[in-house]
Amino acid sequence: MTKHDAEGNPISTILITGGSGLVGQAIKSYTDANARPGETWIFLSSKDGDLRVREDTDKIFEKCKPTHVIHLAAKVGGLFANMKQKVEFYRENTLINDNIMENCRIHKVTKLVSMLSTCIFPDKTTYPIDETMLHNGPPHPSNEGYAYAKRLIDTMNRAYAEEYGCNFTSIIPTNIYGPHDNFSIENGHVIPGLIHKCYKAKKDGTPFTIWGSGTPLRQFIYSLDLAELTVWVMREYHSPDPITLSVDESAEVSIKDVALAVAKAMKFEGEVIFDTEKADGQFKKTACNKKLRSYRPDYKFTSMEDGIQKSVDWFVENYETARK
Repeated sequence: MTKHDAEGNPISTILITGGSGLVGQAIKSYTDANARPGETWIFLSSKDGDLRVREDTDKIFEKCKPTHVIHLAAKVGGLFANMKQKVEFYRENTLINDNIMENCRIHKVTKLVSMLSTCIFPDKTTYPIDETMLHNGPPHPSNEGYAYAKRLIDTMNRAYAEEYGCNFTSIIPTNIYGPHDNFSIENGHVIPGLIHKCYKAKKDGTPFTIWGSGTPLRQFIYSLDLAELTVWVMREYHSPDPITLSVDESAEVSIKDVALAVAKAMKFEGEVIFDTEKADGQFKKTACNKKLRSYRPDYKFTSMEDGIQKSVDWFVENYETARK
């Protein structure tokens, strides 16, 4: 039974796993300004316990007694880590997910929202990709350990709903960027890596060199937009079937456009070079957000220019402490 406070608002305790990362911190920024009466938000970090360990996870649930869980924690890494450690990526993510889901069932959590990723979709597919195509073929062999562990979340959401009536669902964001990202040039994702690289080029008076031709196309979602939509999913979207959280197909941009937007935001006046000796990777992985638009037809996404400007400003301001 839902408890209520003195004003009659339902009392909710929302637990965020992976609360110190890019998306966790964006949800914190969003909920600091947009929490509803009766809501308490708890942001977990690895210091609070090891979610791979059942006893640690049990203790966290006993202590926090969540009514809702947004599950962001995962073992993640770049392409080479995924290729080298398929067993670890599969096992550790499966353990984390199993511990979270089973605790949500035992503690009768009202709602669990888990985060998937577009890289778990079939390698050979047609575009745009949508939620119904998730299990239509094997993922790219380079990240199959991670991808199958994540795909199992979708399978188990339906199984828990069928067998126990649990309200578990998942979100599939496209490429995320924003404050609190990992700005590592070697291991970070495209935008934070480019921001750090451009910062160094400006500081050292050297050219800003981008790996590849700059022609591949991607959809990027600003972390604060993703935070707002994730909280909306927790409050309003009640189906075990996943929902893609992405900008529209028309907002797809080339890596070249992104690099030039970074240079502009950084006020970088030097030479911009595209190193075509380096591989481009997949040309496109366009995702369809028709399902999201059927619920939120008027949602306004942060523009690429604004999002990159905010990310650049945050990185410059927090250079000493930013992950890099």
